[in-house]
Amino acid sequence: MLEVKNMWKSFNLGTDHEINVFRNFSLSFIEGESTAIVGANGCGKSTLLNLISGSLPLDSGKILLKGRDISLLPEEKRSSNIGRVHQNPSFGVSPSLTILENLALANKKGDSFSLRNLVKKDSIPFYKELLKTLDLGLENKIHTQVKFLSGGQRQSLSLLMATMKDPDLLLLDEHTAALDPKTSFVVMEKTKELIEKNNITTVMISHNMSDALKYSQRIIMMDKGEVILDKRSCDVSEKELLDIYTKQLVKKITA
Repeated sequence: MLEVKNMWKSFNLGTDHEINVFRNFSLSFIEGESTAIVGANGCGKSTLLNLISGSLPLDSGKILLKGRDISLLPEEKRSSNIGRVHQNPSFGVSPSLTILENLALANKKGDSFSLRNLVKKDSIPFYKELLKTLDLGLENKIHTQVKFLSGGQRQSLSLLMATMKDPDLLLLDEHTAALDPKTSFVVMEKTKELIEKNNITTVMISHNMSDALKYSQRIIMMDKGEVILDKRSCDVSEKELLDIYTKQLVKKITA
């Protein structure tokens, strides 16, 4: 479904600060499956998502989505088929626009449109029904600017916006890391509901080993741009993950 083939990515080439993140890296993801990617900072997790989404260009290699080579497509073209929720609750929304206007923007993703005619009155009932699925009462606040929402409400709205056009792929980049534990739990449960309801292939980055196991079917651990563990989530324990993670972290600190 999603294939990364022979990918190379470096930064600051030809300088004393050259960093080679991926060298001939390949990885594939199964359609309809949720995969959690874990690992210490700098292991390549976010870079991988940025390359898949198109916010970073490949040096060489290919990225195939449902057999289609998207390697050279700009990010805005990929966004029609790839939804993404970022760590920062404000990244996936337009804070100065209302909830209604944000949903209308998401619904126009990949299409040409004018801001003047962004919201059509006959679409409002549809947007309200979508908001009801979040069970946060946002359907009663559709004319509220998003900047007045809490972090959890923003992330829930971002999640809804990222999935409302049934993307082929959903990328979750530590999307609960900036939330408190209680709000994080609520957002993760909403995430699970939306993914299962729409059968969306999902790649999720997480530093929370418990969440990574609970909300995925497959778990991958990375280190220095390589996969060092790839198992079914039901076949690995949180202790095993933490032990491997700690060993890699100690190596990094003492290197």
